[in-house]
Amino acid sequence: MTTLFFATDIHGSDICWSKFLNAGKFYGADKLILGGDMTGKAVIPVIHQGGKNYRITLLEQVFDITTDDELADMVKRIRSRGYYPYMTTPDEITELEKDPERVSKIFLAEVLKVVQQWMDLADKKLDGTDMQVYCSPGNDDADEVDAVIRSSRRVLLVEGLVSQLDEHHEMIASGWSNRTPWDTHREEDEDQLAVRYEAMTSQLKDPHNSIFNVHVPPYKSGLDEAPELDKDLRPVLAGNSMIPVGSKALRSAIEKVQPLLSLHGHIHEGRGSIRIGKTLCINPGSMYEQGTLLGALVKLEKNKIDSYVLTTG
Repeated sequence: MTTLFFATDIHGSDICWSKFLNAGKFYGADKLILGGDMTGKAVIPVIHQGGKNYRITLLEQVFDITTDDELADMVKRIRSRGYYPYMTTPDEITELEKDPERVSKIFLAEVLKVVQQWMDLADKKLDGTDMQVYCSPGNDDADEVDAVIRSSRRVLLVEGLVSQLDEHHEMIASGWSNRTPWDTHREEDEDQLAVRYEAMTSQLKDPHNSIFNVHVPPYKSGLDEAPELDKDLRPVLAGNSMIPVGSKALRSAIEKVQPLLSLHGHIHEGRGSIRIGKTLCINPGSMYEQGTLLGALVKLEKNKIDSYVLTTG
């Protein structure tokens, strides 16, 4: 029997990454699988006001910092929510407001710095164990993240690959999604996704015993329900109108191949499980901003899933 722990959409949260690395020991898992969207969404300026004084705006609330301890606590709070603190000055802020390209470069540099810290932590924490982490960055993750992951001894970059998890189970992996309103790093049309999936599934030796680790959920699975947006990207009916936004190409691939298990993320509200034919599809959801790691613990045997449970920790 092989036990998998799967989590996804941790979006830069240091707390969630640390919990994820500990999940193997805590839950008795043999393999750790991280779905896409591992990086955060924003830089938070920490503006020096002179001496030990700083001003920070977090979630539309202004904080005036006056001691080293307060600063350390605030930086930790920012990182726990998946944001990136950036030490700066009022003069630099004025300059950055006129230079969006430089802001983008600063954001990417902060992202890559934290990803490198995470790889170093994984190599240290998992040293001396047999545990490995399988990772395929998601649509929100910049292309440059891949090279940093490749530098790790314990975190395997498995995007576009077929990985042999054990004697009986292979896994395909992709962090790419169908089109979103936000034009993110890794998204493409459904016909291109279909080609991407076919390139992997055609290599499977035993398709019905395989696992799909695909960031986007299948269309109309119930795991892909998200708030409908109007033309100005505002929620319709105050967010009470929900529509399916998953991938039709992925649903077709699942219906055709009928893998044993299909693991997804992307839609944070889509926590749950459903069967498409013989395939168990799971989206553990995401609560990264609260520092809560949502996951799925799945016990595999040849030709069947022995058990599974959605976890909160």
